[in-house]
Amino acid sequence: MNMTTVDNQNVFVIIPSYNEGSVIANTLAPLVKAGYTVVVIDDCSTDNTAEALANLPVHYLKHELNLGQGAALQTGVDYAYSLGAQYLVMFDADGQHNHEEIANLLNPIQIGRVDITLGSRFKRPEDIAQIPPSRKLILKGAILINGLFTGMWLTDAHNGFRAMNRKAMAQIKMRESRMAHATEILSLIKKADLQYEEVPVKIVYTDYSKMKGQSSLNSINILIDLFVKNIFGS
Repeated sequence: MNMTTVDNQNVFVIIPSYNEGSVIANTLAPLVKAGYTVVVIDDCSTDNTAEALANLPVHYLKHELNLGQGAALQTGVDYAYSLGAQYLVMFDADGQHNHEEIANLLNPIQIGRVDITLGSRFKRPEDIAQIPPSRKLILKGAILINGLFTGMWLTDAHNGFRAMNRKAMAQIKMRESRMAHATEILSLIKKADLQYEEVPVKIVYTDYSKMKGQSSLNSINILIDLFVKNIFGS
């Protein structure tokens, strides 16, 4: 099946954001220039995020309480679906993701091969080399836990660069409001029998993104939380 031409306005790029006012405009600029429909979900930021977006042609949604990244993403998915989005891309606010790789994420979906694509840092040697050693070790543990709990044996874990079609949007209903949504979404994919594929992506680890991103300790806390919930059902 040949790839169809898609108007980028039908591609909704949803971006959860919490206190990213110093970088959010730079992150959004190339997305806006490419003609994507950009949706920022401000998870009750206390900085200048709203002011930084004031002159940009984006959809701005704000949580009045800080609910966590999972909740912000679900707000974005529901919003995009309600407006008739044909495709959706999840994109980080801190500049770690490369907008030029969105086309690669969308391609397997647009040709009808899969419903959802998941970015992976472990598909190409040059991308693996960019991962800090401590993060790489934690990610390997998360990959194992994800596989045991969800039955999906992927090459990467906690990678927020994803794309999906409308069918997948309708099935993705995350209840994990915070970072554990990264594993929950895999369970939802499995439960709904959605077709999926991993796509190589490069994550840019700047000093800023490493400072703002989840720490290794937080990653361990996520794994403990998932373990307790799956073993004890709490």
